[in-house]
Amino acid sequence: MHLKRQKVPKRWPIPRKGTAYVVKPNFGLKNGIPILVVLRDLLKIAQNRKEVKKALYAKNVLLNDVPIKSEKNSAFLFDIITLVPSKKSYRLIFNEHGKFQAEEVKEAEAHSKIFKIINKKTLKGKKTQLNLKDGKNFISDIKCAVNDSVIFDFKKGNITKCLPLKEKSNAFVFAGNHSGSMGNINKIDLERKMIELKTKDKTLNILIKQMIILE
Repeated sequence: MHLKRQKVPKRWPIPRKGTAYVVKPNFGLKNGIPILVVLRDLLKIAQNRKEVKKALYAKNVLLNDVPIKSEKNSAFLFDIITLVPSKKSYRLIFNEHGKFQAEEVKEAEAHSKIFKIINKKTLKGKKTQLNLKDGKNFISDIKCAVNDSVIFDFKKGNITKCLPLKEKSNAFVFAGNHSGSMGNINKIDLERKMIELKTKDKTLNILIKQMIILE
């Protein structure tokens, strides 16, 4: 299945004019971006689908430390793309226009990802399940609240740190009119479920559900 170019999400950094159809992801059309688009249009390490499929078949591309099986698989905000031959890793972020962008990260940052907690559940045995924005769930005894962030270590297979929602915390906006903005939290208004975010050049009022706490 393909996707009409005119219906491609605005977050994808591809021109509106060109071939009539583009790759349709297996999942995550609204919030993700296909690996094919990442490798061809963002990182520009492949010219076409054939080259991407060849690299994936050789297990030369990892997504969060796991080999990618299909060029249609989606990557999401803060996912880590690793190119095995060059030993380079990139984190997916949004630029100031709200479009996906890849930034190179150091080896020390290439094996972990920040997730936002959107819900918590208490299971049998008083164990706590953290439900994360990307749809993943983890059982952890780390003390965290809804709207905090956690750092998950792919090598260790567990959550290593909690990043609380509090004043002066660094936050990133992933939705809404100010998507791609980043700054420090001045104030938190729990009644209105908003924060006041101070960026480099202005102060913004952002819904808590539209931002994520960074380290």
